[in-house]
Amino acid sequence: MSRESVKIGVRAARADDAAALALLSGQLGYPVGGVEMADRLARVRAQRVGEVFVASAGETDAADAEVLGWTHVVPRLQLEEAPFAELAGLIVAESARGLGVGAALLAAAEQWARDAGFALMRVRSNVVRERAHRFYEREGYRRVKVQGVFHKSI
Repeated sequence: MSRESVKIGVRAARADDAAALALLSGQLGYPVGGVEMADRLARVRAQRVGEVFVASAGETDAADAEVLGWTHVVPRLQLEEAPFAELAGLIVAESARGLGVGAALLAAAEQWARDAGFALMRVRSNVVRERAHRFYEREGYRRVKVQGVFHKSI
């Protein structure tokens, strides 16, 4: 596929996208099974935690439309700063990188954020993802800080 020949369509993710979402999540370095991904997507939907979008080439509702990427945008309401929307994840299939899939997904997330009343989008990206950093900078984002992330099982 060349960038010029591909029309990218974006739509809200459906339950039957779970296997594709899981596969792509693994490419990002976060392996998960299809059943667990379906549960996660159902929970996001039930609790209305933002929106999950998928991208495909051509008609997004076509039965054979291959999911080329996904993004999850979430509202962030915190006491210490003004409300904003945050990209919780964005992944483009390795075979579809450079075709405009990421830009189409990011545009959908930004439109969702505007429609939800947010004036600021935030993206966090692992320090090792230099290609992703260049992508976000090309899309008009600027780096504002570097931070550590800490986990504790509870």
